[in-house]
Amino acid sequence: MAESERALNENASNPHRWEQSDEIYFCLTSIYNHAPWVRRMWILVEEEGPDLSDLPQALREKIHIARHAEVFAGHTDVLPTFNSLAIESVMWRIDGLAERFLYFNDDVFLTSPLEPEDVFVGNRPVLRGEWVDYSALLDDEIARADPALFAQFMHINGAALCGYDAARLFACAHVVHPLRRSVMAKLFEQHKAAFLANISHRFRDLSQFLPQGAHTHMSILRGDFVQGSKDDHQHITSGQGMGQPPAQTRDLLMPEGLDGVRFLCVNDLPQLEVLVLDARELIAQAVGGMPAPL
Repeated sequence: MAESERALNENASNPHRWEQSDEIYFCLTSIYNHAPWVRRMWILVEEEGPDLSDLPQALREKIHIARHAEVFAGHTDVLPTFNSLAIESVMWRIDGLAERFLYFNDDVFLTSPLEPEDVFVGNRPVLRGEWVDYSALLDDEIARADPALFAQFMHINGAALCGYDAARLFACAHVVHPLRRSVMAKLFEQHKAAFLANISHRFRDLSQFLPQGAHTHMSILRGDFVQGSKDDHQHITSGQGMGQPPAQTRDLLMPEGLDGVRFLCVNDLPQLEVLVLDARELIAQAVGGMPAPL
């Protein structure tokens, strides 16, 4: 494990961030079941990809592996990296990636059919999230140390690249992010110093920005977007349900709790399983059932 020169934000050092919980299989299967029109699925890894042998051949044929050395080409001095923000800053450089692509974190799953127009209308990305005022956070040292608020600071920094201040910015929901490769390339060239600083951190750091947040605000600045639904996604955050009856959290994974939901994000599956013992089984049902290998 690489060492950091200064103390890590708790958001970067949470042990569950490094724990392998097999969420990626739920993610891949959900795309296979609910978005069969997706032609290719890229998995970006450092060296070895996940074991795909238990997936059906039709799904395996869609999956391609890209490596950090490829997308960080010319900047491999920053490797190895353990920082999703750094990786997101250059993932658009995957050779063969489409102009319009969807970025899934491995803890985001589709739970109902997704059509192309649900994520892109022509070339315009469909943005899900809400306009927020984060200005009160700027001078709040307690907030800066709170790992639960880390994403808010990343949104502030990403929006600032496109001229939006903390008093009014668009906070992306924890869903799939529709991105355009050309827009990310333009952002990289226009703000190269900021992007190079972003990829230089091997672990998450409060000075960084959310690359997809920068893409969002560039799209808004150009009037090149479509506003998506606020009600078709569900986010189960780390620690959610603690101190409450487990049945309340379990209900979120039941068909009734997922009614009308297209996107489910489970930030911390090991923690969720403490409360909901059959969480994996419920998620497997929600993504359309884990297909048998062929």
